[in-house]
Amino acid sequence: MPYFWDGVLTTLQVLALGSLISFTLGLVWALALRAPSRFVRWPVGMLTEFIRNTPLLVQLFFLFFVLPEWGVQFSALTTGIMAIGLHYSTYTAQVYRAGIDGVPTGQWEAARALSLPYHRTWTAVILPQAVRRVVPALGNYVIAMLKDTPLLAGIGVLELLQRARLQATDTFQYTEALTVVGIAFILIAYPSSLLIRSLERRLVH
Repeated sequence: MPYFWDGVLTTLQVLALGSLISFTLGLVWALALRAPSRFVRWPVGMLTEFIRNTPLLVQLFFLFFVLPEWGVQFSALTTGIMAIGLHYSTYTAQVYRAGIDGVPTGQWEAARALSLPYHRTWTAVILPQAVRRVVPALGNYVIAMLKDTPLLAGIGVLELLQRARLQATDTFQYTEALTVVGIAFILIAYPSSLLIRSLERRLVH
C-alpha cells in the first residue's frame, strides 16, 4: 500500500515541523505578551486572539490562496505546516504564560537578590521551571495537531486520509482504506502520548 506509507510520512512531517513551529513561536508570543511596553503587548495580543478565534481551515485558505496575490507563495505542504504551526502557537502561548505565572514569586526575588541579568533570570531560572510545568499541556496539543492534519487536504496536501480517500475512490474499498487510516492515527498518537508521559516524569523528577 504505497499510499499508506507516503501518507504516514507526510503526516509525520507536518506533525513534527508544525509542533516545532508552534512550540517555538508560542514561547515568543508568551514572552511578548509579558513585555513591559503595551505597544508590544497589544498588537501581539490582538493577533493571537484573532488567530485563535478563527478556524484553521480559513487560515489555510488565506495562506494558500490570498498570499500569492500579494506575491508570497509556498507549496501546499509548506503552507499546511506553517498554518498548523501558527494556529497552535497561539494556544501554546497561553500554556507557556500559565507556566510562567506558576513559577513562585520567591524565584524572581532570589534572582534579583543574586543580581542576575534579566536574560539570565529568564533562561536559567524562570523558563526551565515553567517548561517543566507545561509539558503535559503541550503534549495534548501535539495530539490535537495530529488530528487536524486531514484539514490540509483542503489545499491539496496528500496526507494520510487524503491518500486513502483517493485510493478508495479508485478501488471502491472504502472500508479497508479508512480502517487502515484509523489504525494508523492510533499507532501514531498512542506512542506520542507515551513519549510525552515519559518526558513529563523525567522533567518532574
